Amino acid sequence: MKEGTTHVESLDPQHELQVADPSGLEIPYEPSSTARRMTLNMGPQHPSTHGVLRVVLELDGETILNARPEIGFLHTGIEKQFEVKKYQQGIPLTDRVDYLSNLGNNLCYALAVERLLKLEIPPMAQWMRVLLCELSRVSSHLTWLGTHALDLGAMSVYFYCFREREEILKIFEMFSGQRMMTSYIRIGGLALEPPRGWQKVVSNVIPRLAKGVEEYHNLLSSNPIFVNRTKGVGGLPPELMLDLGITGPMIRAAGIKTDARKDCPYSSYEKFDFDVPTRTENDVYARYEVRMEEMRQSLRIVKQALDGMPSGPWQADAPHVLLPEREKMKTQMESLIYHFKIVTEGFRVPEGSVYQIIESPRGELGYYVVSDGTAKPHRVFMRTPSFGNLQGLGALLEGVPIADSIAIMGSMDFVLGDVDR
Repeated sequence: MKEGTTHVESLDPQHELQVADPSGLEIPYEPSSTARRMTLNMGPQHPSTHGVLRVVLELDGETILNARPEIGFLHTGIEKQFEVKKYQQGIPLTDRVDYLSNLGNNLCYALAVERLLKLEIPPMAQWMRVLLCELSRVSSHLTWLGTHALDLGAMSVYFYCFREREEILKIFEMFSGQRMMTSYIRIGGLALEPPRGWQKVVSNVIPRLAKGVEEYHNLLSSNPIFVNRTKGVGGLPPELMLDLGITGPMIRAAGIKTDARKDCPYSSYEKFDFDVPTRTENDVYARYEVRMEEMRQSLRIVKQALDGMPSGPWQADAPHVLLPEREKMKTQMESLIYHFKIVTEGFRVPEGSVYQIIESPRGELGYYVVSDGTAKPHRVFMRTPSFGNLQGLGALLEGVPIADSIAIMGSMDFVLGDVDR
C-alpha cells in the first residue's frame, strides 16, 4: 500500500479498517461511537413539514437521536403591527395568524376587546359566531386529514376531503364575500347581516359533511398500511405534554379531557349539547380518531345552532363603536358624524388588560390585549396552540425511525402562521 492512502475493507464499522501511516505500517482503525451519526436538515422547504419549518435531525443510521425545530422563516410581525392599528383595523391581521381557523382568531380578539368595552353581544350574533366557528373547525380538520393521509400515501382521501371543504368555503363566501380571510366576526357582532337563504344552504351541507366523515373513517380505518404506520407511533407521557404546553386534540388523545368550550364557555357554548372526545392510546392513530370525532361533534353543534338560531339584531347597540347603517348615514347628521369619527379616529377603549381564550382546532388559543385608553392597543399578545404543540416535537421524534417522523409531525397539525406571528 502506498503512503498516505486509506484502504477500506468493508463499509461495516464492525469490520477492521486499515489505514497506512507515513512510516509504512498499517494501523487498525477503531470506529468511534459517533461514526454512524449524521446531521440532516429537514426543511425549511420540505413539503411534508406543513409549513416553512426547519427541523435539524441528528441520525444514527435511520434512528433519530435528536430533533431541533427552528422557526422564524414565516415571521410576519403581526403582534407588533397591532400597536399601530386602530382596534377595528386589527381584525384582518387575526385572519392571517392561523389561516385555517381565521374565524376562531377573529372571535378570540373580538371577545377580548368586547370585555374591555363591556359590550353585550346579542344572542343571534353569538349563536352565528358558534355556527361559523364550528364549520371552520370542520374545514380545518378536513385540511389536516387530507394532507395527513397524503403524507402517508392515501391520495384519494386528500381529494375527497378537499371536495367537502369546498362546500364550507362556499358558505363563508356567501356570508362575507371571502373564502378564507373572511374578517366576518367583528368587535360588537358580525360584519354583515347574514344573507338570505343561508339556513337552506347550511342545512343541505350538514348531511353531506356527516356522510363524508364516515366515508373517510371507513377508508382509513380499514387500510392496513395507514393503521400500521400510525398505531403505537409517536407517544409522549401526558405529564410531559402538560409541562410543554401541549393542548387540543393531542392532549385529549392522551386521555386528558380539557376543552375551553366546556371548561370556560364563551359566546353561548354553554347552551349547546356536545361531547369532548378523548382517547388513551396517545399515538398518531388516537389523534386521528379524536379529530374524526370532533368533526362529528362540530356538525352536531352546527345543527343545534341552525335549529335554535335566535331572532334579533346581529350587532350590539354601540353607536360609538360600530359603524351606522349606510341608509341612516345618508339621512341623519348624527350617524354621519359617528361614521366619520370612527373611520378617521377609531374608538377609545378603557384602560385595562384582559386575557381571553377559546378552543381552536389546534388547541387553546389566547389573546392578551392591553389598552392604554387610546384608539390603538398598547399590546396584543397571542398564546397560539401551534407554538405550544411544537414544543413537543423534539421529544416526540427522539428515538424513532426517520420514516415515522412525517406521520408524527402530521399528527400534530401545526400551522406555521400560528407560530411565527
